[in-house]
Amino acid sequence: MKTMVILSGGMDSTALLYGLKAEGEVEAVSFDYGQRHKIELNSALRLAIRAGVTHHIIDLSDVGRAIAGKSALLAGAEDIPVPEGHYAEANMAITVVPNRNMIMASIAAGVAWARDCTLIALGVHAGDHAVYPDCRPDFVDALDRTLFLATEERIGVIAPFIYMSKAQIVTYGEQYGVPWELTHTCYNGKRPHCGRCSTCVERIEAFDIAGVEDPMGYEPGGVEYARSVVAAKAAAEASVVSSGSYVPKNIRHLPLFRQDD
Repeated sequence: MKTMVILSGGMDSTALLYGLKAEGEVEAVSFDYGQRHKIELNSALRLAIRAGVTHHIIDLSDVGRAIAGKSALLAGAEDIPVPEGHYAEANMAITVVPNRNMIMASIAAGVAWARDCTLIALGVHAGDHAVYPDCRPDFVDALDRTLFLATEERIGVIAPFIYMSKAQIVTYGEQYGVPWELTHTCYNGKRPHCGRCSTCVERIEAFDIAGVEDPMGYEPGGVEYARSVVAAKAAAEASVVSSGSYVPKNIRHLPLFRQDD
């Protein structure tokens, strides 16, 4: 069984790539969709080379231009600032790229079919649910069913991190020696990372919770800003909800619609 991992170059998809590679054969596919933080593609390339896996980069920049205008993540929307603050805040809605995961997964299914893969793996996680409709469990279930039918029951979809927190993904990635320093997180496309955009804040919080040192460099004051945002959010909440400590032992779980496999 071979799996095609949709690799952004970020923490989640990289941890997924390394975990799946430890279990079996994998390839990776990345997309240039006109993202302002296109630097993540350089990370994806370096990570794929480090992992020793075949890597495909698909140019969707024309699609990105066609759907630009309302998302802070797309080129041409420089007048829309990338939100700062906590990842869970409502202002993150401005980072939604319309139908992004559906578009990518549909193309990845074609690449997977041509490359004799039987699964597509998505790195979406629990922290994405509130903001991104194409990262939620019901979407992943429907996507699995759709692509399974569209490929004559050849290709399924898995999202092993769908109920895991970012901190749990850090803990998971540590088990497989993920080179975190090669990943890219900052939505502002900065290296060193800014430490102020919502994704940088989420990254810093995740490493702190996991008790793992983040090898990423940050602009002066970035880490302090992120930690102050996290502390302020925690203080404002009536109760702190534990993220749990579950890490799946076998991340290659079967998709819902292949009961005979």
